[in-house]
Amino acid sequence: MKSIFPANEELYDLVVPRFLKYVRYWTTSDHHIAETPSTPGQIDLAKALVRELKGLGIDDVELVLPCYVIARIPASSGKEDYPAVGFMAHLDTADDVPGKDVKAILVKNYDGEPIHLAGGFSLDPKVDVDLAEQKGTDIIHTDGTTLLGADDKAGIAEIIGAAEYLLKHPELSHGPVELIFTPDEETGKGLPDFPLEKIASAAAYTLDGGPIGELEYECFNAYAVNAVFTGKVIHLGSARGELANAVLMAAHFAALLPRSESPESTDAYYGYYCPTEIKGTLGEATLEVFIRDFDHDKALKRIENLKLFAKTIEAQFPGGAVSIESKLQYYNMKKKIDDQPKVFNILKQAAENLGITCNPKPIRGGTDGARLTELGIPTPNIFAGGRNFHSCIEWAAVDDMLSASRLIIELIRLWGNEL
Repeated sequence: MKSIFPANEELYDLVVPRFLKYVRYWTTSDHHIAETPSTPGQIDLAKALVRELKGLGIDDVELVLPCYVIARIPASSGKEDYPAVGFMAHLDTADDVPGKDVKAILVKNYDGEPIHLAGGFSLDPKVDVDLAEQKGTDIIHTDGTTLLGADDKAGIAEIIGAAEYLLKHPELSHGPVELIFTPDEETGKGLPDFPLEKIASAAAYTLDGGPIGELEYECFNAYAVNAVFTGKVIHLGSARGELANAVLMAAHFAALLPRSESPESTDAYYGYYCPTEIKGTLGEATLEVFIRDFDHDKALKRIENLKLFAKTIEAQFPGGAVSIESKLQYYNMKKKIDDQPKVFNILKQAAENLGITCNPKPIRGGTDGARLTELGIPTPNIFAGGRNFHSCIEWAAVDDMLSASRLIIELIRLWGNEL
């Protein structure tokens, strides 16, 4: 059966304006807050998506508390018994840099020259190979005061753009389709209270990746470790031989983390330790450390190493104490997807049908797909076109975004021929 290849012009109008609209929603999540969603802007965007999806003519749309948008597009006549396929993206943006009042700038026919941003930032094609390759195409970038939000509002725009295309083209025969939008992915919560019973998909795909061709089915095993340092406090004038400074204990602990096993020193399949937040007083200080490794046993070994570092600090600071608590954030999804190879094979076939060169690679991070895979629905990840995520120099390639949306449509077509 011949594939349907949507024209760039039609997809452009379905995807780009949506993305420019979505990034204006302030949906920065907050990992300090246990409740879901951690910030009210995520509910605002979720409600807006419900209204939009219903406006497209999708009757089966619901906002499931605490903050999950689920929409179902019924199968074409005669395809009701075909397996459902889902597409998922997250509502929130990271809190590493500001995410409020995003001013996205659309550059048409990029001239290949450096782009100077606010705050002394710049986008320089001499140091950014991906950017250099975009000469003559359209890009969207931040103004330098905030992140852009392509992670993951590009994914949302691509999914809903593809859904509208599907609705406008009934000649594209397909099985059941589900659209899923989730909160607090950036906090690593892992789909708390996710309504799995409402999902019929045999497989799903997250749109939460980078350049065109990146297709991913393995990710880190992730733990968040909270180290608490309890000091021994006394007046500083009488501190000799008595004071155990909790702030200094935390600083020395952080210094024990091997620099050769940090995010900035590793790539590919190498794991790391990453201190993400430190705060405290003389009496008590806390240090958050992210543990990441593709091998789960090695991740657990890293946690054990932190406990040994804690004993070292206690020996260096008599009277002080250190406690280590770890919390699982998500597992590597590789094994469970390997157990159902058809899911990723169909993805590769869809990409090849569209002339997209596949670049399978490990995710040096995670997606909500990792948790959904753990819950029983294999969920690889697809490129969404963004670059420099979580930064004030974030940008997105429009052609990549359109290709992602086109890939969704081709996946829907292929799953509509799977029994």
